[in-house]
Formats: sequence, C-alpha cells, structure tokens
Amino acid sequence: MTQQSTVLVLGASRGLGFALTKEWLERGWRVIATVRTPSNELTDLGARFPGSLEIETVDVANADSVKALRDRLSGRHLDVLYINAGIARSIEKSPAVADECDFLDMMLVNAFSPVRAAELLGDLVPAGGTIAIMTSELGSIQNANGSWQLYSSSKAALNMLMKGYAAQHAEERHTLLLVAPGWVRTEMGGSNALLSIEESIPLVVDMVEANRGKPGLRYVDRFNATLPW
Repeated sequence: MTQQSTVLVLGASRGLGFALTKEWLERGWRVIATVRTPSNELTDLGARFPGSLEIETVDVANADSVKALRDRLSGRHLDVLYINAGIARSIEKSPAVADECDFLDMMLVNAFSPVRAAELLGDLVPAGGTIAIMTSELGSIQNANGSWQLYSSSKAALNMLMKGYAAQHAEERHTLLLVAPGWVRTEMGGSNALLSIEESIPLVVDMVEANRGKPGLRYVDRFNATLPW
C-alpha cells in the first residue's frame, strides 16, 4: 500500500490556504492545516475527509507559537511545507501618506514571518522534500510598475529573505519555491481580481508536484514559468 503523502499548510482558514488544503485532500494527501482562530469551513472539510485532515492552531507572526507547533509535530515528516501567510494594507498609498504601522505589519507577516517559519519547521522536511511560500508577481523588482507599492515591497523582501535562506540551507537539498498564484478573487485580492480560486489553485498544486525532487530555489508562477527577480 502506498504511503499517504503529507503537506503542512500554514495559514489555511480561508482564501488560498483553504483552497490549497481542499485541493490536496481531494488528491488523496494527508493535510495538516493551521489557523489562528477556529474555522467552521475547515472543520466541515475535515468531516468530508475523516482521518486525512488535522487542524492546528498557530500564529505565524508569533515565534513562540510556531515553535510550539514544531514541538507538537516532533517526529513527523512533511513531504511539502507550504507557508501561506499574507496581509495587504494601505494598498493604494505611498510612503508619504500611508500609516507606517500598515507597512511594518506587512513586512512582519508577509516577509519576515514566513521565512522564520521555514527555518523553524524546515527540519520536518526530509532531503528531497519541498518548502514553498506564497509570494506574488508584484514581488518582482524588474517588473515593478508602482502598483500596490508597499505590499509589493513586502513581497520583494520575502523573495530576498528566501534567497538568503536558500544559500544558508543548500546542503539540505530541499526544493524551495516562491509561488506567485496570480491575482485571485479572495478577500485580500478583491472582487476585481482576474482569476477565480478554481483557476489558480489546482495549477499551483500541479506546479508544486512538478518541482518535487528538484533541489534549489525557484521564483515561479502557477504555470511553472520562472519569474524575474
């Protein structure tokens, strides 16, 4: 009997993280999904997939919370660690008028905390496994056009931090992915976004699958196309 693969989705209560959880469950995976507060949707999903979904409570922006999750998962092995933390604030504002706390919060949640989580949880992923973090096409400095300026900066910072992580952990032979899912209609993406969740997330999971066993860092979109830094 083939052993069930396991993915940890960090940030799965709603939106893209919830969709990732659902997609992997439908593909026969065991999913450990994290929330900050209880999610009725996730609980209902667990009832559909008894024995395949575990729900853990963690705040990715709190180091002690992530460390406690690491302790609870001691001895477990993850085929994929997918970190999906992200917030968007002061979307249309420039540094001259934005609330600086909005920018600092985005840098903490979007850039610093995901890479810290990769450092704290990465030893649960054996050599050949995958660590993926949700980023954005807006994190590309080369392609920057000035839209969502502060949010874009937080994603560019995430990309840079993962560059450093990849260099420092090269001997672990992990597949490292910075994943841009496209502009998706979620609470954060807004109603004007170009893609539905159904048009994005299955392709994202396909792309993660296609890169398994290929060590090194890639910044890619849902079609597995490499994006410019």
